[in-house]
Amino acid sequence: MMSDLSERPWLRYYSPGVPADIDPAQYVSLVQLMDESFHKHAQRRAYSFMGKEFTYARTDALSRALAAYLQRLGLVRGDRVAVMMPNVPQYPVAVAAILRAGLVVVNVNPLYTPRELEHQLKDSGSKAIIILENFGHTLQQCIGATSVQHVVLAAMGDLLGALKGTVVNYVVRKAKKMVPAYNLPGAVRFNQAIAQGMKAPFTQPELKSDDIAVLQYTGGTTGISKGAVLLHRNIIANLLQSEAFNQPVLDQVTGGGEQLTTVCALPLYHIFAFTCCMMLSMRTGGRLILIPNPRDLPAVLKELSKQTFHSFPAVNTLFNGLAHHPDFNKVDWSHLKVSVGGGMAVQGAVAKLWLDKTGCPICEGYGLSETSPSVSCNPTTSTEFTGTIGVPLPNTYMKLLDDEGREVPPGQRGEIAVKGPQVMAGYWQRPDETAQAMTADGFFKTGDVGTVDERGFFIIVDRKKDMVLVSGFNVYPNEVEEVVAMLDGVLECAMVGVPDEKTGEAVKLVIVRKDASLTEERIREYCRANLTGYKQPRVIEFRTGLPKTPVGKILRRELREKK
Repeated sequence: MMSDLSERPWLRYYSPGVPADIDPAQYVSLVQLMDESFHKHAQRRAYSFMGKEFTYARTDALSRALAAYLQRLGLVRGDRVAVMMPNVPQYPVAVAAILRAGLVVVNVNPLYTPRELEHQLKDSGSKAIIILENFGHTLQQCIGATSVQHVVLAAMGDLLGALKGTVVNYVVRKAKKMVPAYNLPGAVRFNQAIAQGMKAPFTQPELKSDDIAVLQYTGGTTGISKGAVLLHRNIIANLLQSEAFNQPVLDQVTGGGEQLTTVCALPLYHIFAFTCCMMLSMRTGGRLILIPNPRDLPAVLKELSKQTFHSFPAVNTLFNGLAHHPDFNKVDWSHLKVSVGGGMAVQGAVAKLWLDKTGCPICEGYGLSETSPSVSCNPTTSTEFTGTIGVPLPNTYMKLLDDEGREVPPGQRGEIAVKGPQVMAGYWQRPDETAQAMTADGFFKTGDVGTVDERGFFIIVDRKKDMVLVSGFNVYPNEVEEVVAMLDGVLECAMVGVPDEKTGEAVKLVIVRKDASLTEERIREYCRANLTGYKQPRVIEFRTGLPKTPVGKILRRELREKK
């Protein structure tokens, strides 16, 4: 054990009862894991959506029928099937069906443009797509250039009965107007596919742990979108790692006879919600509250005001937006046991406000599409926000590398590299990029810059490519944003680099005001007092909002452009 502690010093700081390692080989496939949960928790509620509840038994029956339908289409083991929907009950049913049929899930952002969708469908070679009809017009504009042969159209009312159209706010806000009913020739309605599948034979495929489960495309905010190849064993490992790490919280809830309920406000097509909400909840026999549009904060808070929940995974922007909303106190936060922050850096000011208002600290974690996603997290028994991304999960190793690939000692900055059973098999059909991302000893190079202390707690400094070089000095956006976010009157802020004739690059600060009286001079005065000269903003711009991805990450490239 001493040698293990010298190699993994962070094990000393695990919550009591959390193991150093788990056994990912206990399941051959995700299908075996899901079948166990369907059987074990049959009568429990699995999903809550718009006042309707779905049991594990019903999810089992629906997904089995849809799996039989997909097989009936002639799709064979290893074929890719795209899923393009927001957080609606059809999503977990579709994912379970695709995997049970021996196929590969290709998660797609429903707000993609036709160009983005065409790239992902062509790159993945998807032969079928399950899509919410409200986004069918996007598919219609590019399907001819893809290999998609089968379309299953879902509607908001599927599986639910009449919904009075309330959820279509998601579409109205994003697509500006409701699109007409979408009827591509040959497309089959979701409910019809279920009905046909109920009458069709289903053949259980013989899956192996090295079979592909998911093609998870990277966000594409820094270049062409690539598919991370996640094998069944990768996601199984991350589920079991996360379950073990979260066990202290699970015990607090289930020990009192309650069913662990998680708020799923992050989009399921994103790997954070896919694994850490949907799949983990299924694994633990939990209940998931599906939130279709997290940007509609009044609707989110209205739904949560009707619910009792224990776990809330979110990103900094969502924590911040909810905590500042006037309806925040209409929700009963007293049952909340764990708030997990991921996807982007959690700012100290936001974490303090969240703790003050809920009594539940944010446990910041870290992960990537390429790691299924979870790599590290703060212990879920933490009583305060640490400002770190915590310690590596069971079975996980992390180290920091310099530009020559050599490991740097604690306290120095380096690129974070990760090794563990959750690390992807590679990038889909991109062996050169896969080779560039991996070290000779099997570590995945994340592209994130960090430091680590003597205990093994890691801190993200920033993305390598987001670093700004001012007269030869490195400026890291996270540091500047963390400081400026503490200024009274600032709701949100972001920093980018812009070209400068004298210094090469200069700091540009974009601010969303909470207080309209906040002036540029007040900000400059504050920055002069808190940041050294080369870190101070040359340009300050006020905006009404920051451009973000659907997951809540700030799109820095758009901030470099003038409004």
